[in-house]
Amino acid sequence: MNIEIVLAYPDRQYLATLWVDTGTTLRQAAVHAFEQGLIPQPEEGSIEPQTVPLGVFGESEEDAYVLSEGERIEIYRPLLQDPKEWRRARARAAKAAQ
Repeated sequence: MNIEIVLAYPDRQYLATLWVDTGTTLRQAAVHAFEQGLIPQPEEGSIEPQTVPLGVFGESEEDAYVLSEGERIEIYRPLLQDPKEWRRARARAAKAAQ
């Protein structure tokens, strides 16, 4: 069956179509895409294929999720900073500047 796998970096996006066997899990497909070089890593070790968070069509899913024809796997990059903490720091800086 055909599935898509996507990964977005701030400066580029990758989209690959994979043919996988029926019963393939989410994690198996993601690891396969990295091993085959379909989804390259700009920086060595920036994403660990065995542990990176994954989802299907915008919803986070477990590794054992069994894929269906036409689904799109999304590889989620780790956050560099907690968004709530970033907003708090920005608010503190704005308040201090007044």
